[in-house]
Amino acid sequence: MPPRLVLSGIEKSFGPLRVLHGVALTVQPGEVHGLLGENGAGKSTLLNILSGVFRADAGTVEVDGQPRAIQSPRDAASAGIAMIHQELQQVPELTVAQNIFLGAALRRGAGLFVDRSAQEAESRRLLADLDPSIDVAAPIRSLRVAQRQIIEIAKALRARARLIAMDEPTSSLTPKEFDRLVQVIDRLRAQGVSVIYVSHKMDEVYRVCQSATILRDGRLVGRVDLPETPVAAVIERMVGRELTHVTHHSFARDRVVLETRGLSRGKAVQDASLQLREGEVLCIAGLVGSGRTELLRLIAGVDPADAGSVLVDGQVIPGGDPRRRIRAGLGLLPEERKRDGIIRHRPITTNIALPAMHRVSRLGLIRRAHLKARSEDLMRDMHLRPLDVTRPIGSFSGGNQQKAIIGRWLAADTRIFLFDEPTRGIDVGAKAEIYALIEGLARAGRSILVVSSELPEVIRLADRVLVMREGRIAAELGPGQITEENIARNAIPAG
Repeated sequence: MPPRLVLSGIEKSFGPLRVLHGVALTVQPGEVHGLLGENGAGKSTLLNILSGVFRADAGTVEVDGQPRAIQSPRDAASAGIAMIHQELQQVPELTVAQNIFLGAALRRGAGLFVDRSAQEAESRRLLADLDPSIDVAAPIRSLRVAQRQIIEIAKALRARARLIAMDEPTSSLTPKEFDRLVQVIDRLRAQGVSVIYVSHKMDEVYRVCQSATILRDGRLVGRVDLPETPVAAVIERMVGRELTHVTHHSFARDRVVLETRGLSRGKAVQDASLQLREGEVLCIAGLVGSGRTELLRLIAGVDPADAGSVLVDGQVIPGGDPRRRIRAGLGLLPEERKRDGIIRHRPITTNIALPAMHRVSRLGLIRRAHLKARSEDLMRDMHLRPLDVTRPIGSFSGGNQQKAIIGRWLAADTRIFLFDEPTRGIDVGAKAEIYALIEGLARAGRSILVVSSELPEVIRLADRVLVMREGRIAAELGPGQITEENIARNAIPAG
């Protein structure tokens, strides 16, 4: 049989910037093929060309041995190609069945009416092997992220897709939900459907994929057979250098800079008391839904507390207004970076100035030259790539966006950083840079509170760990106690 997909000599430029340099990719029928590379390597651009969102400047596409001219999403669909984006393309108020048949409704009565009963029956048939527990009449907004991804797969199967590209499909999934997704992918393989799988989590890639194509700086590095290639070798080819293991160093001092006393909000957070010291990295671990993010939002003043207090340097900082907490020296890097952390279409400079506009203004007017110079100094120290602070922040990779948010709080003289999932959606090379930034902040006497779902990350960064369970702080782990086993044992509810 011919390969399911062959891309040859794919090139793409945006203005003077070339982002793909003659890239090639081959995927076999029934194969799960990884597409690997750092943020900015060209993965998303290549997938957008494959799905018809962008047009390639040069190169050819073959599907099942036949040349295809893919110049629109409709062309991609007719070629049997479906794309499941990291940010799911769904209408929250419509039902599951309506989303599955979005743009291709089944009709009755000479085509005048949508046949909802037929759509629901076909949706149930499609979901029977994927997740029969999903109610096809339920609105999409009522479903978990994992279920919404299953809906996108069902939609692709309804369109008879023979190749499904998945972009960071597990960025918001629990381990159990990932296990379920693996089962779905295995069923797709058994049916001869091919999958292109994009993820920064190498353990997932090795579990799901048989082979992978590696990109670096828009160029093809090579294709690897994963069972025969060590993880370290793949990472080295992705980043162009060897990532050395760094031993954790503590810079914590005795002085308490942040304290919470009995902080509570409904059932999400109950009676949370903690202390954070100068130069300390304190991590909060726990299962999804344990109250970690909710606690961070209470400390930042984003959400009002039902009870309890937040103290900075021993002084109570009133809640109800995040600006009070910002003036007290707190800065939040939110979990949903694109939704809550940035203004996508505004430049790096504007995003950096948001919490401290008065520092770059005079008589109510922004000193743009001063802001640009200050932003460039900050981003140069953080290795922003490319170093262009006038570009919209949304055009940068996730790792670079995170650097800009850190720069924002440095510009505001923040002393206490609240990081919520600081490396979600960030490649292995950028992760190492974020870790170095966090340790650099601690070395300089700043204090950092980190929420993370990745246990190796917690172990790598933490001086101490607080484990949350069902809205409460269930355990505190100090030096010598911070292991995956100890964290998991305290995070999982009894029974």
